[in-house]
Amino acid sequence: MKRYAIVLSAGKGTRMKTELPKCAYPLIKKPMIAYIVENLKLSNQIDDIFVVVGHKKDVIKDILNSSVRYVEQTEQLGTGHAVKMVEPAIPDKNSHVIILPGDMPLVDSDLIERAFKEHQTRRHDITVVTTRLNDPFGYGRIIRDESGYLTEIVEEHEATPAQKLVDEINTGIYIVDTNILYSTLSKVTNQNQKHEYYLTDIVKIAKSENYLVGTYTIKESYKTMGINDLYALSIAENILQTQINKMHMKNGVAMVNPESIIIGHNVIIEENVTIHPNSYITGNTIIKKGAQIGPNTEIHESYIGERVVCKHSLVYNSKVHEDTTVGPFAHLRDGAEIGPKNRVGNFVEIKKSSTGRNTKMSHLAYIGDTTCGSNVNFGCGSVTVNYDGKNKYQTTIGDDVFIGCNVNLIAPIKVEDNSTIAAGSTLTTNVPKGALAIARAYQVNKENYIKKPKDEDKK
Repeated sequence: MKRYAIVLSAGKGTRMKTELPKCAYPLIKKPMIAYIVENLKLSNQIDDIFVVVGHKKDVIKDILNSSVRYVEQTEQLGTGHAVKMVEPAIPDKNSHVIILPGDMPLVDSDLIERAFKEHQTRRHDITVVTTRLNDPFGYGRIIRDESGYLTEIVEEHEATPAQKLVDEINTGIYIVDTNILYSTLSKVTNQNQKHEYYLTDIVKIAKSENYLVGTYTIKESYKTMGINDLYALSIAENILQTQINKMHMKNGVAMVNPESIIIGHNVIIEENVTIHPNSYITGNTIIKKGAQIGPNTEIHESYIGERVVCKHSLVYNSKVHEDTTVGPFAHLRDGAEIGPKNRVGNFVEIKKSSTGRNTKMSHLAYIGDTTCGSNVNFGCGSVTVNYDGKNKYQTTIGDDVFIGCNVNLIAPIKVEDNSTIAAGSTLTTNVPKGALAIARAYQVNKENYIKKPKDEDKK
C-alpha cells in the first residue's frame, strides 16, 4: 500500500516576528522544513511528499525545489482545510498518509518509522501521535474514556478547566488511511471560536462512525516541539547541537568545550579530528581525519582535507586540501580551492581562485579570480586586481613564481613559470617565463627639500 506525507507549511508564523515564513526560518543555518523533508526521505516509508504552501510560497519552493510536490492553500482556514487542499493531488486513495506540521525540525526518521509500525501493527484507521508535557498550555488535549481509549482532541480555546489539566497533548502528527481521512474531513465544520476547520475534528467523527482510532505516545517529547517563536527556536537549536556533538564525539571527534561548538545536521567529520571552542561548521561540509579546526572558526559548505589546520578563520563554499594551514584571520570564499601544503596566513582573502602545491600567501594579500600554480610565494600586500568597476577579470600565475611585497597584478594578466616580480610593482602586461618584472618609478631624493623653521632663521 502506498504511503504519502503531507507537510503543513502555509502559515505566516506571526509570533516569530520575521519576514520569512515560519517553516523557512533557519535552525543551524538550515530551514526548519528541510529537516522534516530530509527525515521523511531517510525513513524509507514515504512514496511521495506533498507540501502545503501559502504565505510567501516561493520562499518554501526555493528551499525544497523539486524534492517534493506542492499544493497551495490560498486562504489559511485551518489545518483541516489545508489537508483537504491535497485531496485532488493524491493519486491513490487506497493508501496511508502521515500528516506533520512544518515547524517541527526535531521529528526524526526513527519516530516516523515507529509511528508507521504502530499504525500497521495495531491496525488503526487513524493513529494520533501524542506525548506528555509538564506545561501543556496551547496544545490540543487528548481526552480518553474510562477504559483509556481516545475519544476526542480538544483545542486549548475550546477546553474546559478540567480538560486543561490533562497533560497528554496532540503533537499534530497523524497517520490516517487516506479514504477515511477525506471521508471524515468532508464532515468537519468551522463552528468553533476561531471559525477554522480543525484537523483534530476527524478523530471525533471517526469514532462516531466506528473507525478504529488509536494513539502512539512518545516519551521523547522534545522531538515534537513546535517552533512558534525565537525562544523556542533557541531551545530546539540547543537540543540539536547536543545530539549532533554527542554523535561526533562517540565517533572519534575530539571537541574542546563542546558547549561552544555548533555543527550542522549534514556535516561529515572523520575520526581523529579536533575541534576547538567557538567553531561553527554547517552545510554539506566534509572534514577529513587529522584536521584541526578552530578556535573561533566558521566553515560552511566546504571540504577540509586531512591534517589541515584552520584557526580563527572563515571558509565558505571552498576546498582546502591536505596538510595546508589556514589562518589566523583568513577568509576563503566563493569556490576557493587551496592545494596541498599551502600556507594561507594572517588577513589573507581568497575568492574564486585555485592554487597548486606548496604555495604561500602568508599575510595581507587578496587573491581573486586567479588560477595559481605550485611553489608560488605571495609577498605581504600582494593583490590581484580583478575588478574594473564593471567586470571581473582572470589572473593566471604559473609555477615557481616569486611575487614581492605590495605588488598589484592588474587583470587580465598572465605570469609565466619561474618569474619574479619586484616589490612595489604594478603590472598591466604579461610576464614571460623566467623574467624579472619591475614596474615602479625611479627613486629621486631632493636634498635640502625641507627648509628650516622660520623661528630658527631669526636666531
